[in-house]
Amino acid sequence: MRIQTVSTEPFEGQQPGTSGLRKKVKVFKQPHYLANFVQAVFDSIGDFAGQTLVVGGDGRFFNREAIQMILKMAAANGFGRVLVGQGGILSTPAASCVIRKNKAFGGLILSASHNPAGPDEDFGIKYNIGNGGPAPEGVTEAVFAHTRNIEFYNIVDCADLDLDHVGSFELAGMQVEVIDPVSDYAELMESLFDFAAIRALLASGFTMKFDAMHAVTGPYAKAILEGCLGAPAGTVMNGEPKEDFGGGHPDPNLTYAHDLVEIMYGDDAPDFGAASDGDGDRNMILGNHFFVTPSDSLAVLAANATRVPGYAGGIAGVARSMPTSAAVDRVAASLGLDCYETPTGWKFFGNLMDAGRVTLCGEESFGTGSGHVREKDGLWAVLFWLNILADRKEPVADILVDHWKQFGRNYYSRHDYEGVDAAAAAAVLQRVRDQFSTLPGTELAGRMVSLCDDFSYTDPVDGSVSRNQGVRVLFEDGSRMIFRLSGTGTSGATIRIYLESYEADAGRHGLDAQVALADMIEAAASVSQLQPLTGRDKPTVIT
Repeated sequence: MRIQTVSTEPFEGQQPGTSGLRKKVKVFKQPHYLANFVQAVFDSIGDFAGQTLVVGGDGRFFNREAIQMILKMAAANGFGRVLVGQGGILSTPAASCVIRKNKAFGGLILSASHNPAGPDEDFGIKYNIGNGGPAPEGVTEAVFAHTRNIEFYNIVDCADLDLDHVGSFELAGMQVEVIDPVSDYAELMESLFDFAAIRALLASGFTMKFDAMHAVTGPYAKAILEGCLGAPAGTVMNGEPKEDFGGGHPDPNLTYAHDLVEIMYGDDAPDFGAASDGDGDRNMILGNHFFVTPSDSLAVLAANATRVPGYAGGIAGVARSMPTSAAVDRVAASLGLDCYETPTGWKFFGNLMDAGRVTLCGEESFGTGSGHVREKDGLWAVLFWLNILADRKEPVADILVDHWKQFGRNYYSRHDYEGVDAAAAAAVLQRVRDQFSTLPGTELAGRMVSLCDDFSYTDPVDGSVSRNQGVRVLFEDGSRMIFRLSGTGTSGATIRIYLESYEADAGRHGLDAQVALADMIEAAASVSQLQPLTGRDKPTVIT
């Protein structure tokens, strides 16, 4: 085996977004494209000679080829050891778990998360640092700078490696360990949750369905839910990971997880339903004919945390992304906890966790997590809910109704307009910005506007500043309209409009969210002029 130094030239646009670099598979398959980015990562992260790297992905199309290249480049660049999931598989939260448990220098995770997969669809790669979390902006900016000036990359010249069998071997002086992708993660889950109580719940006649959406969580859910916890075979549906996710869109929401939604809103619906996404870091929670918004889910977990063994001593604080509803803020205020509002992107929670300021955190985009890893964690959230249900012995809907009686209800919805022309999408946000000086003090949707801004965040731990994180229209009664362009797509632009209205009156807690927010929806369309500017008359997805 010899190390090759391959001459190359920069590619345009290799700037990592909120979750790494995401492009179409055909872009990644261009000669040198992936290698350039990987070398730029290695050139940006410091002295890792002899250190451990964790590698794995969600199993989507091109995952295996990408991992082969990364292993050969890791050996050529001086890593001492690589831990790689069997078959190239590691869910994103499991990768964070393995990084932390093995005190690895960092990890490369191959995923485009909830985006579709296949030869004509999406692929992605991101670097996670030694705490197990996504690289901070300082690192991703350095990576981007290196991609713009790269002249060569290093790679071992050898045949592809056997990743289908657990074991270890040497590659050009580097130790490669192919590991069981589930075992470390399952061990961590058992240390946090009362598995005996959940087993008893599942044996009592309680019924559930978990939709893995033919994505990475299937093996994890089968091993933990059907294996460790004794749920009946078939509890996990769509549990076989496929390179194209079975042709579906592995985004666990009411639109794309339609198989599960039909079951949970059908005759003889199970007591509990849940779904996870492509790389296992998102979750959707459902009761019998009942949808739990991600914002409400975070608030319920915070309010009930001490019922769970791993959090029985209390939690240090909570954090949410800015677009996420303020439901958890009310729980934090009641419990005397600090509550932080951050930009979208899990890396912003990492500093707060490492500093011991927060334990639970979440995003409205179906992501919830805690300090057990430094990523959002879909199956962890499902187990947290099962532990609460085992302890409270009440249906999901009753738990939410009780929660709203205590804290009030934050009616909340997100409207996504996907694949919008980028210039038109930018014009929509600029239209709102142009009214920053005139909207305050006026009435919209029967509410008085108090403030308009472009959200900026100063990290309380390291003092770093992140600007232009979302356009906000804030109201005196706590209601909010937020306009933001998503950083997770690979074609066109996605406009996200977030709508929130607080309701204290328990007599009005039973409304459908779209009905309760109808005046806000109309006002957002008027203020943004979205339809005239984009030609879109309805959202692609409503959650």
